[in-house]
Amino acid sequence: MNYNNYCVIMAGGVGSRFWPFSTNEKPKQFLDFFGTGRTLLQMTFDRFSKVVPASNILIVTNKKYKNLVLEQLPLIKSSQILLEPNRRNTAPCIAYALNRIKAINPEASMIVAPADHLILKEIEFLNAIERGLNFVAETQNLLTLGIQPNRPETGYGYIQISDQAIGDFKKVKTFTEKPNLDLAKIFVQSGEFFWNSGVFMWSVAAISTAFEEFLPDIASKFETGKQYFNTEKEQEFINQIFPSCPNISIDYGIMEHAKNVYVLCGDFGWSDLGTWGSLYDLSEKDENSNVTLKCKSQFYDCDDNIVVLPKNKLAVLQNLSGYIVVESDNVLLICKKEDEQKIRQFVADISLKHGEEFI
Repeated sequence: MNYNNYCVIMAGGVGSRFWPFSTNEKPKQFLDFFGTGRTLLQMTFDRFSKVVPASNILIVTNKKYKNLVLEQLPLIKSSQILLEPNRRNTAPCIAYALNRIKAINPEASMIVAPADHLILKEIEFLNAIERGLNFVAETQNLLTLGIQPNRPETGYGYIQISDQAIGDFKKVKTFTEKPNLDLAKIFVQSGEFFWNSGVFMWSVAAISTAFEEFLPDIASKFETGKQYFNTEKEQEFINQIFPSCPNISIDYGIMEHAKNVYVLCGDFGWSDLGTWGSLYDLSEKDENSNVTLKCKSQFYDCDDNIVVLPKNKLAVLQNLSGYIVVESDNVLLICKKEDEQKIRQFVADISLKHGEEFI
C-alpha cells in the first residue's frame, strides 16, 4: 500500500432523518442497519482499509462519540480520532483533518468520505478510488466521485460535466444542490448530470490552495496554530478556534467555485442511506413489498411498509399501506412513508415539548 495516501472518514452527524433508530446518543453511523454484525462506520473502515493503510485512516467525529469509535474500530489508535468540539459542517471538518495530515506528510494525497454511505459494488468502487488517488497525486486537481443516476432523485446534489476531460476524468461544469422533481427529471434525461456522492480526493497541496483562495477565513484560523497539529496541544487549539469557524459545506465553500474540479463517474451500487425511503428501496421485500428489519413480523392486508423493531420482537400489522413503523428504546414512530421529510420537524417538536430524553 502507498503510505502517502490517507483517508478521512467523517462520522460526526446525528442522522436525525432516521430517528428514532438514530439518536443523539448513538447516531446512524454507529448502528447495524442490516443485521450483518457490522455498523455503517465499521463497513466504511473495512472498505477503505483495503486501499489505505489502517494507520493512515482518520475518523473525524464529535467529542461525545470518541468511546463509540474506539469500541467499534479496535484497529485504530486514539490519536487517529479527531474530535470536533461542536458541529460546523464539512468544510471546517475537512480543514481540521487536512492540517493534521499536512503536519505528518505534506506530500500526501487524501480521500474524504462520509461514514454512513452504502456501497454494494465494492470492487468497482475501490478500483475507482485507486485510480482517483493516482490522478490527484499526479495533478493539482480536486476530484469527486459521480454516480450514474437511475431515477430523478430530489434528495441528492447533482454534478454537470463539461466536454473537457483527462481520460475518464471529466471536468465539472456546475454543482447543483437538491433540485425539485421537474428539474431532476431534466437532469437525468440530459445525460450530463451525475449524483454527487460526497466522496472527494485531492492532494494536500491542492486542497490547501483551494482553502486559501475560497475559504481564507477558515484557512487563516488553522494556520495560526499549525505548530500544534500532531502534538499534545492540538486538541486545546481546536477547542479554541473550531467553534468560531463558519458553518459551511465543502461543496458550497470550495467545490462550486474552484475551476480545477473533476469527476470520475460510475455505478458503484451507492446509496447515502439518508432516509427511511432509501433504506426501504435497498432492503429485501416480501410478496407485498413489505420490509422487515431486525425483528419478526406478521402482515394482514398490508403492503409497502417498512418495520424496524428491536431484535426478538414481533410486529403484527393489519390493513396498513405505505407506513414506517419503528421502535427504538423508549420511542415508537408510526409515520406515512410519503411524509418522512416531516421526521426532522417531529424531532424538533419533541425536543421542545418532552426534552432530550427521547431524542
